[in-house]
Order: sequence, then C-alpha cells, then structure tokens
Amino acid sequence: MSSTPTEENAQKVTQATIVRAKASKTAFKPADVSPSRRQRSYSIRLWSVRNARFLEWFYKRFANMFLMLHPFWNWVGYSRVERPVTFVERNVKGLLFDCRMCGQCVLSSTGMSCPMNCPKQLRNGPCGGVRANGNCEVEPNMPCVWVQAWAGSQRMHDNDAIMNVQKPVDQSLRETSSWLRVTAQAAADRGVSMEKSA
Repeated sequence: MSSTPTEENAQKVTQATIVRAKASKTAFKPADVSPSRRQRSYSIRLWSVRNARFLEWFYKRFANMFLMLHPFWNWVGYSRVERPVTFVERNVKGLLFDCRMCGQCVLSSTGMSCPMNCPKQLRNGPCGGVRANGNCEVEPNMPCVWVQAWAGSQRMHDNDAIMNVQKPVDQSLRETSSWLRVTAQAAADRGVSMEKSA
C-alpha cells in the first residue's frame, strides 16, 4: 500500500521543525546569531578542524609554557590573573573555535571542534538527528559538530582521545579560564608525582 503525499510530509517533520513552527513570530532577532556571523564562525571552525594536527602541536607547547609560568601565576595569585587571562582566552578561542567559555575545554579530545557549539550541547557524540549530508538536525546549514570532531580527531596524533567519556558540564566553571585550571591541575599532579618519587 503506497503512502499519500500528506503522510510522506508528516514523516519528514523533525522535532526541530515542530519547535520552530510553534515559536512566536516577532521582529526580535538576536544580534550575535545573524546568518553572516554564523557563516563566518562555521568557516573558521572548519579551518580549525582541518588544521587539528598543527593546533594540537601548538597547544602542547603552549600548555608547557603556561605550566612553566606556574610559579609566577602562584606568586601573583591565580585569582588575580583570572580576569586578564580569561579575556585573552575568550577572544583567541572565540575566534578560532567559536568558544562558549564553558571552563572545561575538551578541544584536544574532540578534533578541535568545540562540542558546546552543538545546539544540544552534547559532550559525548552526536545525537540521532544528524542529517544524511552530515549537517545538524537543529541548524540544517551547519555541519554537525561531532561529524567535524571525528574528522579532526583522525588528523591528530592522539586520535583515540575522542573515545574518552566526558563528564557533564559543571556550570559553576562557566566564564572561567580553562587554561589556568588545567595549568594548576597539572602543577598539582606534577607535585604529587615528585613527592612520590622522593
């Protein structure tokens, strides 16, 4: 028995189209989500994914430099340097990765594709709504963050890191510096390992 055109259209409706249809129509359009801004962000994000190996190499050296500065950060006080470092981090990562400053950066595990750019903010892989062309269910013109994450991770030396299960986002760390947090943790871990070897 063949289905009628009405039934076929009903089958193509996604949750996202239902939500959009029910949304109230107003003149308000958020300034930071204009199509041109989004397209620019997508282009730079895709560049970051294509160059994931170079960015991985650069980040490792950058992280080592930050760790070497741990005595300085400690002397000045991590809380005092938080604001200026967060400002720099927000702008650099905002440009390269469209960073949302979750404070728990996992770019080195996700092929330089930020999972916080997923409209559903999924941290451990794609949803079931990825389109056949690899685009997002919610934003049809946007490549799925996790499809890009997989592609980027395969270009990296540590390409198994994408298989690590990420913890849920701790909202209390939002708008804080993950650079400083990772540095302080690495310094603490190094201190513990040095104490054990002594």
